Amino acid sequence: MVSTLTAVILALILSWAATPLVRRLAFVVGAVDKPTARRVHTRSIPRLGGLAIVAGFILPLFILVALQTQIAVMWFSQGSLVVGLLAGGLTIAAAGAWDDIQGMRAQHKLLVQVLAASAAWGFGLRVESVTLPYFGHVSFHPYSFLVTIPWFVGIINAVNLIDGLDGLAAGVGFFACVANFIIAYLGGYPGNLVICLLAATLAGAIVGFLFHNFHPATIFMGDTGSMFLGFMLAAIPLVGVGTTKGGTALAILVPLLALGLPIFDMISAMVRRFLARRSIFSADRSHIHHKLLDKGHSHRGAVLILYGLSLLFTVVSLVAYVGRSHEIGLALVGSSAVLFIVVRAAGSMPIFGARARDARYQRDATVEALRHAVPRVLVELETTSGTEKLRGVLERLAVEAQLMAVEASSTGANGSARVRPWRWTQDTATPQQLREAVVATFLIDLTGELVELRFRWDSEDGTVHPQADMLLQLVADATERLLRGPHARPLKPRAQEHLSVV
Repeated sequence: MVSTLTAVILALILSWAATPLVRRLAFVVGAVDKPTARRVHTRSIPRLGGLAIVAGFILPLFILVALQTQIAVMWFSQGSLVVGLLAGGLTIAAAGAWDDIQGMRAQHKLLVQVLAASAAWGFGLRVESVTLPYFGHVSFHPYSFLVTIPWFVGIINAVNLIDGLDGLAAGVGFFACVANFIIAYLGGYPGNLVICLLAATLAGAIVGFLFHNFHPATIFMGDTGSMFLGFMLAAIPLVGVGTTKGGTALAILVPLLALGLPIFDMISAMVRRFLARRSIFSADRSHIHHKLLDKGHSHRGAVLILYGLSLLFTVVSLVAYVGRSHEIGLALVGSSAVLFIVVRAAGSMPIFGARARDARYQRDATVEALRHAVPRVLVELETTSGTEKLRGVLERLAVEAQLMAVEASSTGANGSARVRPWRWTQDTATPQQLREAVVATFLIDLTGELVELRFRWDSEDGTVHPQADMLLQLVADATERLLRGPHARPLKPRAQEHLSVV
């Protein structure tokens, strides 16, 4: 255990020392999170902090290997598992870093997650069986691939989605590491010592980062950290599978229960978006941590409440490992009841939050701005004799309503087209903000030409509010009447601007 303690101390120090360096790097490369309607911070804060966690986790392991400590040599001797753990982890961290810097579509991130999980499976990190209370031993052979991939992808996204408050994802990850460490240690099998080493080292890296990430945070872990953390929390328990008798119980049941909070939040988000007929990849501000803030809890208070829930699920995972079936059932029922009460009080599920969500339509800042701006815009569009002023009118609408972008494109974009492709964007809007923005699209059917008019803005719950859609429809109708007018001429983009794809 001396080697494990050494790894924890090294991980904590390295992560703590590397974070300020990563913070400077984030500002240089532009990995900065700016405030939006769905963000809870009010100032620009650098992302990319997950690089410090990656360094704090990997470097101590190789230092111990260089020192030829027994447990490190035992870990390094599992060649294929080591390659799977590091290759998958570094792949997912690299994708997260790219997303923090340049931005990445949700579908592309999902593809990378599947590739990283496939690499882990290929090198032996597999969910092949599990021992469950009441059901006994359940084997997934020969379908372990179909179970392993969702296992990795699910936990990666669960941790990624819970990363919404200062220190929240890091704290949840820490409690999961503690659960994995304790149960691996209690197992008493030689192979479990490797799990103890990995879980403890990751916990040390998390604590070192938390010195900078706890509220008020000076840096966020970003997708670099949340996806790497999720991958490792899914992979580390699988290191013991096939090498210990207790591997199956440790591999599935423990992290599943210890990560009960983020997993439940992810499932509720998917249900909420499905019921709202939105893409499950769309962003919103209806996660449990957001709801706690809306109920009046302070930032730190909301985080501590969720830390308490994570600790509860950690205890439940320990009971599930050492207890008998009826004790496990009581622990699951009790923890589920507590989680239900918290979620019910916060109003995170759609069936509890429908009224509040409907009421927000009346208070949405974009809707209010459009109410004031649209009447003037309609008058201008009706009194304009040609299309030469259309662009200016739409740009003024975007500025006054605080939209992020207004765009126009045409399927008949040729020499005789009435609308040439053009786009106006807010000076402060980043590519990531434009991707996350909601889009209201309107089609204008002219003779031989189909014009697409798009408005982008930041929405708190990630949806186009009905009132905003109705007001912009009026603008689109007035634009169509203008374009159909006898004096309509081609609408040309300004020379210094280029149409770009978000």
